[in-house]
Amino acid sequence: MRENDILEKEEIFSKVLRAGRRTYFFDVRATKADDYYITITESKKFTEIDGSFHFKKHKIYLYKEDFAAFAEILEEMTSYVLNHKGEEVISERHQKDFKKEYSEKEQEELALPSTSSFTDIDFDDI
Repeated sequence: MRENDILEKEEIFSKVLRAGRRTYFFDVRATKADDYYITITESKKFTEIDGSFHFKKHKIYLYKEDFAAFAEILEEMTSYVLNHKGEEVISERHQKDFKKEYSEKEQEELALPSTSSFTDIDFDDI
């Protein structure tokens, strides 16, 4: 049995937060000793030019002994951001210096010449 199978033995309680291309999973899980801990998983969807997609996931394990300090720092950080920048969301896409991150496949396709540079020929005219 793998270590992850042991660590994530049992899911007790879950919540999901969908946020655009990201989804956050909050799970209460039980250890072998029947103690509880929390996992927070961020899953982000990436779509390729051909329409296929894949997900990148990042996971945080949060144990009871860290709950109070984690909650305190999270509250402090969120309050700081809201107090200094307000609740208005400014999309990075609207920034002058925004540069889209391309997958390797997209970068290769961008290097190919555009079909708009070719002359359109109608063979019915010949």
